[in-house]
Amino acid sequence: MLGGYVGKMLFVNLTDGTFEEKELSEEMAAKYIGGYGIGARILYDMMPPGADPLGPENMLGFITGPSNGTKAFFGGRYTVVCKSPVTGGWNDANSGGYFGPELKKAGYDAVFFTGMSEKPVYLWINDGKVELRDASHLWGKNTKETWDALKAETGDAKVRVVAIGPSGERVSLLSCPINDGHRAPGRGGGGAVMGSKKLKAIAVRGTGEVKVANPEKLLEINKKINVAMKESPAAAGFGAYGTGVGTGASALSGDSPVKNWGGVGVVDFGDESATKLAAGTFDHKYKTKKYTCSSCPLGCGAEYEVKDGRWPLPMTDRPEYETAAAFGCTCLCDDIEAIMKCNEICNSYGLDTISAGMTIAWAMECYNEGVLSKDELDGIDLTWGNGEAMVALMEKIADGIGIGAILANGSQYAARKLGKGKEYLQTASGIELPMHDPRYAPGMSRIYQFDPTPGRHVKGGLGTVQMMGIPLGDKYDYTATGYLDAKMAAGTEINNCGGFCMFIMLTGLQGLEREYIEAITGRSFKGQDADEAGLRILTLRQSFNVREGLKPSDMTIPNRAVGKPPLTDGPLANVTVDNEMLADNFFAFVGWDRETGMPTQSALEKLGLDDIAKDFYSLAESLAE
Repeated sequence: MLGGYVGKMLFVNLTDGTFEEKELSEEMAAKYIGGYGIGARILYDMMPPGADPLGPENMLGFITGPSNGTKAFFGGRYTVVCKSPVTGGWNDANSGGYFGPELKKAGYDAVFFTGMSEKPVYLWINDGKVELRDASHLWGKNTKETWDALKAETGDAKVRVVAIGPSGERVSLLSCPINDGHRAPGRGGGGAVMGSKKLKAIAVRGTGEVKVANPEKLLEINKKINVAMKESPAAAGFGAYGTGVGTGASALSGDSPVKNWGGVGVVDFGDESATKLAAGTFDHKYKTKKYTCSSCPLGCGAEYEVKDGRWPLPMTDRPEYETAAAFGCTCLCDDIEAIMKCNEICNSYGLDTISAGMTIAWAMECYNEGVLSKDELDGIDLTWGNGEAMVALMEKIADGIGIGAILANGSQYAARKLGKGKEYLQTASGIELPMHDPRYAPGMSRIYQFDPTPGRHVKGGLGTVQMMGIPLGDKYDYTATGYLDAKMAAGTEINNCGGFCMFIMLTGLQGLEREYIEAITGRSFKGQDADEAGLRILTLRQSFNVREGLKPSDMTIPNRAVGKPPLTDGPLANVTVDNEMLADNFFAFVGWDRETGMPTQSALEKLGLDDIAKDFYSLAESLAE
């Protein structure tokens, strides 16, 4: 087997409680790398088209990358895959911490679930020994309580757990699994899928060694990163204050959306409020401990303590940028303790902070525009910036009571259920937008709208480097963007599927993921071969959506996000993004039909996806006849 892999996958049928081990072949590992690359291959092959996302046929996978469990820096992320109950298409979400590496050391590259249990269960993997256990006594516990309970039950304080909280148990579409108490593969409703299957948690403990083909080369790359990070101001800032180091600046520059995407930071939020959201202004008051994910030289996480005030928190976690922006400038709230309380609720109950914050921002605008009344919001005075009201509504969402039972399924569901507020939705194909504005980084519009996993800021393309402020010419020139957009998208596929954190980019060094994969696996991974691997995975995710009947016309983005009409004030005044031209260029370069979304036969065959070409084009030929 290639270095970096155990060579085994576990398949669990929750309906009958059976297990099956299957080989992870060298061919599959080489072609699809890991993470959602392997996940997309498995789900495409083994899950029937048209499966109900909340039904027994939906497959739910937890998949490592080749870097997990090695000493490769930034190699701590694993991926959750399923068909999304939010978008109805392909879904993947990744998370840091220690769960992914521990799963690998426990003996498996991936675990996949099908079926539905009649009663709550959790999966216990202990150095290759597998057991489904009753979780009835855990049902109702929050994610942190579940982790503590499983430490006691397994008798091992080092056990790593990914679990749903009460929101996932109620199959809230905002829900997500949580590992390590606060790390989340947050997006797309993975917690709802777990809840529908009555899968409370996965607990893993492993002492196995993950073999690396060239450990000397791996350590050499680590040393190169150490040197580069010492010279990187960005790495220093993120290491000291986490992802929230630039939240305030992002609100003022236009990178972060303001007032449910309808406002302007310098006008509607202002310098004073923006400064209150910058982690550097409050970190010293609350920080008790630095947090570092597995094999990370940066350490962007921190544990906090709020000793007094309205919402004392004996131990909580520093809000990440996306969380601070979603509950902060998007809601015009500069009350950091209210944001920390909302963050703690999300971590404990298992809720996606991006979608939760954006759902509250939607409700705020509806309330302030007279679309939703105070009575409809259970008496909550949801004025812009009202931190007390935001926390009160977040508690209702977490508990699934009153208006919270509706909002717990997201803003699009709420607009449909209530029959109003559609004009204020800021969603891409049904999922709330993340916290980077395409009017600031126009390439994000193609990613949000047309990536096979829509509404994500961690997918690749031109928007990623524009978001980081890296100059690549005029970012508002939409001609001839296809090549760079596709090449950068392919590179991000390699990063994500390899199990690497995107903060590897803070080193300023190019191609580190490819160097690591060569050192870990022992196979060549350069140039065209690497690019094709990334495009293969991207095209496989797209093929999954095509098979589910999704077309480009089904992939939507709100007008506000692309400046239709444009803002009249601030740094993004008069910007309108040509999202359609960006899509035209991208689709043409990668070989996907602009009307159907179907990859061309030649594109599929060039990428070694001949079986999918046969599926699609034999069907097309039969329909033509």
